[in-house]
Amino acid sequence: MDTILIITICIVVAGLLFDFINGFHDIANAVATCISTRALKPRVAILMAAVMNFLGAISFTGVAESLTSSIINPFKLENGVFVVLCGVLAAVIWNLLTWLVGMPSSSSHALIGAIAGAAVASANSFQILNYTGFLTIILALIISPILGFTVGYLIYSLIKWLFRNRKRAKANRHFRIAQIFTAAIQAYSHGTNDAQKTMGIITLALITSGFQSKSAGVPLWVQISCAAAMALGSSIGGYRIIKTVGTKIMKIEPVTGVAADLSSLSVIMTATLTKLPVSTTQVIDSSIMGVGTANHKKEVNWRTGKNMLVTWLITLPLSGTLAALVFWLLNAIFF
Repeated sequence: MDTILIITICIVVAGLLFDFINGFHDIANAVATCISTRALKPRVAILMAAVMNFLGAISFTGVAESLTSSIINPFKLENGVFVVLCGVLAAVIWNLLTWLVGMPSSSSHALIGAIAGAAVASANSFQILNYTGFLTIILALIISPILGFTVGYLIYSLIKWLFRNRKRAKANRHFRIAQIFTAAIQAYSHGTNDAQKTMGIITLALITSGFQSKSAGVPLWVQISCAAAMALGSSIGGYRIIKTVGTKIMKIEPVTGVAADLSSLSVIMTATLTKLPVSTTQVIDSSIMGVGTANHKKEVNWRTGKNMLVTWLITLPLSGTLAALVFWLLNAIFF
C-alpha cells in the first residue's frame, strides 16, 4: 500500500479519535450548568447533548473550510501529510492528559497549536506559518473568552433587573425549565464549531495527499464521520470536567445557568457564522465567570479561574512543542 495513503488513513483515524475525545472532554462545558442545578439528570443531559452535538456538526462547514488554509500552506512542505498526522496525534495526547487531571483545557488551542508546531519542526522555520490566517485564528481565540465574560455579565445584569421584583426561589423554578432548552442549544452551538476543526484538518490531509482538490470543500463522509465521532464521545460524558465546570467556578443556580448558556451560545454561534474557530471551553467558562461577577464577584472561585487561565495560556505553546517532539520522534523512527 502506498505510504501517502497509509498516512492519510492514519490521519483520518487519529482525527476521529480526537473528535471522540473532544466529545467527552468538552461536553462538560455544554451540560455542566444544567446538571449542577439538577435541571436534568447527568445521563439524560449527556445523551441530549450528544444528539444536539451531532446536529450542530452537520449543519455548517465554514469553520472547516477556513481551517484548511489558515494555519499553514501544506504545499510548502515536502511531507505535509506526515506533518498533519503528527499534529493530530499530539493534540490527542494533550487532550487525554488534561482530561485525566480534570482540567477543561481548550481542544481548539491544542489542535491549532499542534498543527503549527509540527509544521515548524518539519520546516525548521516559523516562516512556514500562514501568518495572516494564523494570527486571525489566535485573535479570535483571545477575544472570544473576553466577549463571553462581557456578554455573560450584561445578560445576567439584564435578567437580574427584569426579575428584580420576583422571589428568587420562584424565578429559579421557571428558569430550571428554561435551562433544559438553553443547554440543548448550547450543545448544538458546540457542535457547529468544535467538530468542524477536525473536519478541516482531515480535509487538509486529503488535499495535501492529492486525494482531493482544494476547491472541492469538505466531503460529506468527513462531515458525518466527524459528527458521529463527537456525538459518540459526548454520549460517554466527561464527569471529571463536569464537576470542575459545574461546581468549582461558582455555585450555579438555574437563573445563572440560563444566563451563562445564553451568553456563551451567542458568542459561539456568531463565531461559527463568521467562519472563525473559537474555543468553546474558554467561551463557556468565561461566560460563567461573567455571570458570577454580575451576581456577586465573591461567588466566583477565582483560584479555579486562575488555574483555567494558566491552562489556556500554556495549551497553545505546549501542544506545539509536544507536536514538534512527536514529529522528530516519528521522523527518526520511520524515515
